[in-house]
Amino acid sequence: MASEPSNDVKIGQMLLVGFRGFTVEDTSPIVRDIREHHLGGVILFDRDTTLKTARNVESPEQLRALVASLRATSVDGVLLVAVDQEGGKVARLKEAQGFPPTVSAQDLGTQDDVAATRAAADSIAATLVSAGINVNFAPVVDLNVNSSSPAIGAYKRSFSADPDVVVRHAEVVVSAHRARGVLTVLKHFPGHGSATADTHAGFVDVTNTWSDRELLPYGRMIRDGAVDGVMTAHVYNANLDTEFPATLSTNVITGILRERLAFRGVVFTDDLQMAAISSLYDLETTVLRALDAGADVLLFGNNLTYDPDIVIKVVDIVRRGVVSGRVSQDRINASYERIRALKAQVGVSR
Repeated sequence: MASEPSNDVKIGQMLLVGFRGFTVEDTSPIVRDIREHHLGGVILFDRDTTLKTARNVESPEQLRALVASLRATSVDGVLLVAVDQEGGKVARLKEAQGFPPTVSAQDLGTQDDVAATRAAADSIAATLVSAGINVNFAPVVDLNVNSSSPAIGAYKRSFSADPDVVVRHAEVVVSAHRARGVLTVLKHFPGHGSATADTHAGFVDVTNTWSDRELLPYGRMIRDGAVDGVMTAHVYNANLDTEFPATLSTNVITGILRERLAFRGVVFTDDLQMAAISSLYDLETTVLRALDAGADVLLFGNNLTYDPDIVIKVVDIVRRGVVSGRVSQDRINASYERIRALKAQVGVSR
C-alpha cells in the first residue's frame, strides 16, 4: 500500500512556474525545483518579456527534447507541461518556428463552423502532443463584450459576444484536445471580456461593465462535463467582492465557481506576477489569499519578472502557513486530491 505523500510533496504539486532556457541541466533551477521541491508543473513561453529575447521555444525538435528532459526529471509522476496555444495572436508555438499555423478564436466564431473549429483544435492538440505538452491554457470563454478590450477583444481571443456561440466552439476545442489526451483550462473566470484595461499592466475594475451573462459559458460547460480546469482572472468587481480581485476572492472562487456553479475540478490562478496582483500585494499575502479563496494551482510565469527561487519562497510561505494553522491541512489535501485526479487524465483519450 502506497504511503501518504508528505506535505512538501503536496505543496510542490500546487505550483506551476516558468523558467529560462532552451535546454536544462542538472544545475538548472527548474530541475532543482522539480526534483527537490516536487514542482507540479511548468509553463513554456516563446518570448522572455524581461530580457526581450526568445525563450524556451526555438523549433519543434528543440522543444521536444526540452520537454522530454523536464518530464524525465520528475520524481512525483506526471509533470504538467503547459502552454498558451489559443490560436491566432496568442500562440507560443508559431509558424515562424516551424509549427503549423493557427486560427484565432474570433475568426472561428465568426465563421461559426464547428467542423472548422474541430479541425483547428485538433491541429493544435496534435502539435502539443508531438512536443510532449499536456496542458493547453485554452479555450478562452470570455464573452467579447468589449471588442476593443486590450487583453481579449483586441487580440481576437474570444469566439463571440454570444454565449451560445462561445459554448458551441469551446466545447469542440475541449473535445478535440481530450481525444488526444491533452488537458484544457477555460479562462478567465469570472469573465475578462468587458474589461477596459489589461491585468498584465495593473488594477482592472469591471464593476460597471461585467454582468452575470459572462458566467454562462462556465455554467453550461460545467454541467456538460466539458471542463478539465478553470483559470481565474485578476479583475476586480465590487459587486462580487468589495475587497479582492477574483483570483484572491473567496466569494468568487468558492462562492460562485465551487458552490453556485458546482465546479469540482482544478482551479488555476492566472500569473500571480501580473501587475494587477503584484503591484498591490506582497508575495506572502498573494499566496495565502489565493489559497483562502480556493485556488488549487498557483501560477508564476516567471516572465514578467524573473526569480529563480520563486518556488523555494512560495513553498516556504505555504509550509509556514500550515505549521502556524493559517492554512488548514484539509485545504492542502483537497487541492492535492483534485490535482492528482486531473493528472490521471493526462494522455487518456476521452
